[in-house]
Amino acid sequence: MTIVAVVGMAGAGKSEVARIFEQHGFIRIRFGDVTDDEVRKQGLELNEGNERRAREQIREKYGMAAYAVLNLSRIDLASKQSPAVIDGLYSWEEYTFLKNYYGGSLFILAVWASPKTRHRRLAARHERPLTSEEAAQRDKAEVEKLNKSGPIAIADFTIPNESSLQSLEREVKRAMATMRRPG
Repeated sequence: MTIVAVVGMAGAGKSEVARIFEQHGFIRIRFGDVTDDEVRKQGLELNEGNERRAREQIREKYGMAAYAVLNLSRIDLASKQSPAVIDGLYSWEEYTFLKNYYGGSLFILAVWASPKTRHRRLAARHERPLTSEEAAQRDKAEVEKLNKSGPIAIADFTIPNESSLQSLEREVKRAMATMRRPG
């Protein structure tokens, strides 16, 4: 069993990396689906403010490992069928929960891009674009309130994403090959 959790700051390219894994036979589990479902359940529009409030409510109700706990059955089911990729593991608590549960089957892959690059990408995205100020506020909130930096710091693999999709795909394939090697 192989489970890869993709971590990184907003706009680093986590979803692109997860998409590449998906194209290579991994089943994708997007942790953010829990947030989107909660926002819709409350009858609200999907936007940065509503999503932030929903994330905070979910973690207040279920703890800082909330997204790992709430997605565990999806990960288990997927990993019985195929390797799985988690798009968007955030907190240290999510990491430790999954590491304790899956042990050596769990790999952490960090995607890194500079704040300038990430904020430019976030401003240009079609769904839920962010201004530079909103992106900077999100960075601060994710580091200070979500314990997001821990999983990034201890990642098994770190991939830079400052240039082209082709370069990113080469780096992902290199990491993927290492994960699949025995030992």
